[in-house]
Amino acid sequence: MTGQDSPGPAPSPGAAPGPLQRSLGIVRMEVDGRPPTADDLLWRAVVNDGHFTAMQVRGGSVRGLRVHLDRLAEGSRELWGVEPDQDLVRERVRHALGGDLLDAAVRIYVHRPLEELSLWVTVRPPVEAGRSAKRLRSVAYVRPLPHVKHLGGFGQIHSGRIAAGEGFDEALLTGPDGLVSEGAVTNVLFHDGERFVAPAGPSLEGTTLRLLDAGLAAAGSPLAREPVRLAELGRFRAAFVCNSQGVTPVRAVDEREFAVDGGLLGRLEEVYGAVPWDRI
Repeated sequence: MTGQDSPGPAPSPGAAPGPLQRSLGIVRMEVDGRPPTADDLLWRAVVNDGHFTAMQVRGGSVRGLRVHLDRLAEGSRELWGVEPDQDLVRERVRHALGGDLLDAAVRIYVHRPLEELSLWVTVRPPVEAGRSAKRLRSVAYVRPLPHVKHLGGFGQIHSGRIAAGEGFDEALLTGPDGLVSEGAVTNVLFHDGERFVAPAGPSLEGTTLRLLDAGLAAAGSPLAREPVRLAELGRFRAAFVCNSQGVTPVRAVDEREFAVDGGLLGRLEEVYGAVPWDRI
């Protein structure tokens, strides 16, 4: 259950954001339909417990909204044995957008500071996936409870810092024997000349990956899932990463280079682009 308090009046921009808020790009944030109090933020600053989903909003709609709502329900059931009311989740997002922010990048965090679930919504400017191919640096790290989009992100942040320090765009998380799991903030896909392949290592099945999986299956080219190891990457001709921003090609993993295949990228973009946009 989630607190059913009234969301109150539509939010106003209020005071100018501070430097940390500006550095994070947050233009608006609310806890349970109101501006956060110091007490709200204190709990979240010192207790690293919760999960979230990240979505792109365009014209007040979200591509594959049901997948995001299902993710929040699944994560809450696993962590606390209860679910947020999905109509209330949508109401909280609408209230945070306020009617004046129709295009945005939104995150919905679910916490349980007391007995009731609490929803924290942050709003940033909209973001699109770039088409510039990325270079990934493999690191030995697997997220705990990897199938949940939880808040324990230090390992991912540190892995990304290592990758950036060596001139790469993102970290590729791997387990024992070089078993590939996921990107630091993405899912990864490979193509072997016939099929798109998702690594079967421990990972989060992101919302975009779920939508691509359903779309590829409907198009008669189901996504394969199988173990992928760094030492075996030579069997793939192309690679891609995806998250809520969209799909981006991969140019290299460590020293292994891949062809940037515009045709394959176009197929993924076509499948993703066909997903209906749902009104929040």
